[in-house]
Order: sequence, then C-alpha cells, then structure tokens
Amino acid sequence: MEKELKGKIAFVSGGTKGIGKCIALGLAEKGAHVVVNYFRSRSAANETVEEIKAHGVESYAHRANMGNHDQLPPIFDGIKERFGKLDILVSNAALGLYTQMLEIDDKAWDLSMHTNARAFLNSVQLASPLMPDHSRIVTLSSLGSIRYIPGYASIGVSKAAIENMVKYMAIELAERKITVNCVSGGFIDTSALTVFPNYQDMLDQVSERTPFKRVGKPEEVADVAVFLAGPKATWITGQTIIVDGGYSLM
Repeated sequence: MEKELKGKIAFVSGGTKGIGKCIALGLAEKGAHVVVNYFRSRSAANETVEEIKAHGVESYAHRANMGNHDQLPPIFDGIKERFGKLDILVSNAALGLYTQMLEIDDKAWDLSMHTNARAFLNSVQLASPLMPDHSRIVTLSSLGSIRYIPGYASIGVSKAAIENMVKYMAIELAERKITVNCVSGGFIDTSALTVFPNYQDMLDQVSERTPFKRVGKPEEVADVAVFLAGPKATWITGQTIIVDGGYSLM
C-alpha cells in the first residue's frame, strides 16, 4: 500500500525532542521527507535525522533560534533550494519563563511571544509562498491558553494568540485549500514539565483528575497532528483540537 504522504515535504520546528520529534517520525513513517529544526543539541538533531531516514525518506536538521526572526528566512530558503516546495508546516517549537501574570516583565513577555506566537506567524508568512494548494499547516498549543495554570501566564497568553491566529489564517488561506489547525495538548509527560518545581505532585494531581487516571504521552498528541497533516483532514480547518484525555471536562 502506498504511503499517504509519499513525496510530501514537511518542516517541523522543535522537531528533535518530545512531541515535535514524535510528529517528525510520524510524518516520515507515512512517507514524507522531513526537515527538522533544533536550537541547542546537535547530537539530538543528528540522532533524530537518522531515525527519520530509517523510514526511507530524506531528512536534515537546520539549527535556528525560532525566537530570533532574522534566523527564519534561511530555513525556508534551504527548503526551497533542496526540495522546491513545502507541503506540511508544523510549528511546534515553544519557550517561555514561568511567572505569574502580574510579575511578567519584558524578558518573559518577549521570550514567549517571539518564540511561540510571532515565530508561528513569521513561519507561515515565509512558508506559504512555497506551499502548493491543498497544503497543511499545524501548530501546537496547550490548555494554558484557555484556563489558569499557576506560573504559566506569559506562555498561556502566547498560546492563546496562536489559537486566534489559526482562525484568521484558515480564512485567508482557504482560497488555496490550505488547512490551518492547532493541537492543544493537556498535561503531557515530556521534559518540558520537569522544570516545574512541584513536578511529581502535579503529575499525581493531574492523574487523579483525568478520567483515564494518567497523564498523556507525546505520541498521543503527535498522532493527531500527523492526522491533520494528512489527506483525510481536508474538511477540518481553523480548529483547535484538545487532546487531554478528558482532563478539561472535569
């Protein structure tokens, strides 16, 4: 059976660890050639590229700080030179300082808004000229965009901005049949959560409150993103899909 993404070109920012890596591997498994972005660990990037190539597709890693917008154009220039097009854009890279709303300073605000919200905006602006009709754009959010999480204020605001941008982009790109969607993960057990000082207590509390009595896995968020990037998601656009095991229902 032919892989449904065979011949497609995908870019995943923050694609060398956690949910981003799972998305990159999921796209490769379905036949897409995948370019991944990383910022810090070259060894992790090399490892991810080799895992992607093991699916019989092409891959390379581009080092860039997604929050530094002068570093974004070379990403898409490289994709254009290597492949000539981009079918799937996954904006996953995220960063932020943990702070209360009334304690947000310029550093915390700029870090979250530039690396999360503005990076998504600029990536779409730069990528869309390379994207054929019927392409796919997927971004990542979290429950902090719609509900209070202690210490998550600056990040939550940036995620809320992303979810709103998805709606505007979906309308503006609909003429070209390009879908734009967002996946909002609940509490997913990745290294990003370990920075919380009360990490274990938080996991215990979330597990108790979630109907399935556990936290989510990166693959469970990635599978939804990969679906939205595929040919069976043609009639879904402008949506934020919550993947949290029912946590937000309780």
